Amino acid sequence: MTQKTLVIRQADMAALIDAHGRDALMDRMIERLAEALREAVLSNGHTPAREGFRRCQGSSGVLEWMPHHEPGRSVTIKTVAYTPSNPGSLGLPTILGTVARFDDITGHLVAIADGVLLTAVRTGAASAVASRLLATPESRVIGLVGAGAQAVTQLHALSRVFAFDRVLVHDTEPQHAASFADRVAFIGLPVEVAGVPEIEAESDIICTATTVPVGAGPVLPSRHLRPHVHVNAVGADLPGKVELPVHLLRTALVCPDHLGQARREGECQQLADHEIGPELTILSADPELARPHQRRTTVFDSTGFALEDHVALDVVLELAVEAGLGHHVELESISGDALDPYPLPRHVTAPVTA
Repeated sequence: MTQKTLVIRQADMAALIDAHGRDALMDRMIERLAEALREAVLSNGHTPAREGFRRCQGSSGVLEWMPHHEPGRSVTIKTVAYTPSNPGSLGLPTILGTVARFDDITGHLVAIADGVLLTAVRTGAASAVASRLLATPESRVIGLVGAGAQAVTQLHALSRVFAFDRVLVHDTEPQHAASFADRVAFIGLPVEVAGVPEIEAESDIICTATTVPVGAGPVLPSRHLRPHVHVNAVGADLPGKVELPVHLLRTALVCPDHLGQARREGECQQLADHEIGPELTILSADPELARPHQRRTTVFDSTGFALEDHVALDVVLELAVEAGLGHHVELESISGDALDPYPLPRHVTAPVTA
């Protein structure tokens, strides 16, 4: 019996975008994620909080694993490395990772794909789903605090569901803010480099996606916010790391993506249980719960959870198959005898003895 694994490489991901286009990829990701979040309340899927450990450079790096289980169908596991020093010192993304799909019955590794692009796209898509529920539908100005890789897909995703006419961006690294317009030129929106006070005073939607160190936040002082502002807080992903001040959270409706994770390492770690609003899955299943809050301050506490990665891998695999991309390889050592761990390689002939 031969079991092959579909490998989606970096080159395949680039070819996938060439074949389908960035907008088609993002649109499908948004709609499929919205559907999965609506159905999550009634499904028998299981998504535990991610686990991991700190590594390297004075424990500033992290390696984590994020599983999602659909009984009888599949298990999806993303392994992700977070290394904030990568862009400056090595020219590598802050977030590196791979996403694997296993058959739930046999345990066979069905597919494995790059997780760098996948993570960025699904994180943007999650903010689009949350903002469509919680933000003022007439939102026209978006502010971005942090101009790294995540900011690109935050703007891209949100531009697919809102008719923005201004984009304000700020980063503590001036060159990141200066290069942002070129990196998002494909979206076709005017970009202005701005200070945080201007972003607070003029934005209808704000996305914070920073690498602020543990204990160094918040990055959004919240002194001049518009009363109806919606904030997608994306950067908090470690205990003690926060982007928003607690006084903002306590005056807003705060909706986490995954309550267990958010209580441990998101903005919700600053709040008591009674101060936290419904999870995104609850709002997605019943949008009427969100509608009365669209004219007040709202926060999406986006820690990123494995259901999102599961959906994102579904989308990537579908698009790859449609475009004829990916490589099937015999990765697992499976011979004709399940009890023999030392099968002869198929291209080797056993020696003949006299």
